[in-house]
Amino acid sequence: MAERTETRSRILNIAEAAVLEKGFEATSIEEIVAGAEISRGGFFYHFRDKNALARAMLERYIEAEDILYDDLFARARELNDDPLHCMLIGLKLLAEMLTDMPEGHPGCVIAATAYQDRLFDRGVRDLNRQAILGWRTRFRSMFEEIAAVYEPAEPVNMDALGDMVSSVVEGGLVLQRALGEHDNAAEQIMLLRTYLKLLFARHRA
Repeated sequence: MAERTETRSRILNIAEAAVLEKGFEATSIEEIVAGAEISRGGFFYHFRDKNALARAMLERYIEAEDILYDDLFARARELNDDPLHCMLIGLKLLAEMLTDMPEGHPGCVIAATAYQDRLFDRGVRDLNRQAILGWRTRFRSMFEEIAAVYEPAEPVNMDALGDMVSSVVEGGLVLQRALGEHDNAAEQIMLLRTYLKLLFARHRA
């Protein structure tokens, strides 16, 4: 059982690295098999096709991202239980984490899947959509908690503000890769942090 789990993880690791480097369409089962040092039969034992592989990669990525956000904002809450300061601290921790990655963040499986969604069945596309909606809900609830204490300087759509966190993080990773600038994503997150400080500058009476 442990060996099967290890082999499955190795396949996913190799596939994810290849997909983030050149996309799903350009990643072949043959190169994954060669990298994992298994037979084609060994691959199909774990994944019936590339669609099943994509689903497993997405599920693993989503779980890891949710754990990461849970951990960062739990740490932030321990440092300051004010909802605005908790958000600002959490974003700073996220920016510092990205800066501390010597090779930079490898990229986003969600984005890689979304850009080539024609390759996958509806189940994979729906999983991708649900992940993004889940992050919207996570951050919207945090912003609603902030808005209950701090009056926004301008009217704001809380769903759009929740999406803004994901768009800044993922967009920063795209810029970072395209420009070869190691700290781009972290700098975008810190700019978002500044915007939130300005948006929620006034404490409610």
